[in-house]
Amino acid sequence: MLDRGLRVGLFVTCLVDLMRPSVGFAAVKLLEDAGCRVEVPRAQTCCGQPAYNSGDRADAAALAAQTIAAFKGYDYVVAPSGSCAAMLREHYPALLADNPALAEDAVTLAGRTYELVSFLSDVLGIDRVEANYPGRVTYHDSCSGLRELGIKDQPRRLLATVEGLSLTELPDAEVCCGFGGTFCVKYPEISNTMVSEKAAAIEGTGADTLLAGDLGCLMNMAGKLKRRGAKVRARHVAEVLAGMTEQPAIGEGAESGARE
Repeated sequence: MLDRGLRVGLFVTCLVDLMRPSVGFAAVKLLEDAGCRVEVPRAQTCCGQPAYNSGDRADAAALAAQTIAAFKGYDYVVAPSGSCAAMLREHYPALLADNPALAEDAVTLAGRTYELVSFLSDVLGIDRVEANYPGRVTYHDSCSGLRELGIKDQPRRLLATVEGLSLTELPDAEVCCGFGGTFCVKYPEISNTMVSEKAAAIEGTGADTLLAGDLGCLMNMAGKLKRRGAKVRARHVAEVLAGMTEQPAIGEGAESGARE
């Protein structure tokens, strides 16, 4: 094990906590294998993104203040989600810019926050993993990770080192799956059209597994694939990189649990 001595706070995210705890455990394994000391602050809750995207800046700011307090003192804050990481990194400073008590802390937290795969690649310099996943996969680039955090090549480089794995690129991989948090609730017909087109493209690759870095997107696509009768499994990229794929794929088993 590398002795990096970094104290990392894991921001679990609501969906991982409530729907897919195995992603959180995979994140811990990857970080600990890289030599980090990982802690999961019990005081963490939602990052505030749903409220923020709905125009409820007061509640979003209150949740941001709670997150800042929960993650004080860590060298880095890491989330297995580009969406939540982008909220902390890209939006907290603007959200709290007029709050004299929190503005500086928001900027400090933003500078220490990373999405999981980006942190492994860009900060720790990890260039390979010890994992095995025999199969043909395709990868969807979730909007927040791609457009706000510049995550594109990092997961592909690490996936290339997984024994037995073959990656087939997804046509229009950078096109939104239609989830978009509250977007799918506000515009269900548009969202359904988008995910239907995405599911057809996924099936067209011939891949047996769909990977992505955001659970919301994965659940959206997995649900549509299942309703279409497609024989394509959906997994978070962290599960494959950590070699923790014993649990049924997303949508195939009980997606529930609690943060330990």
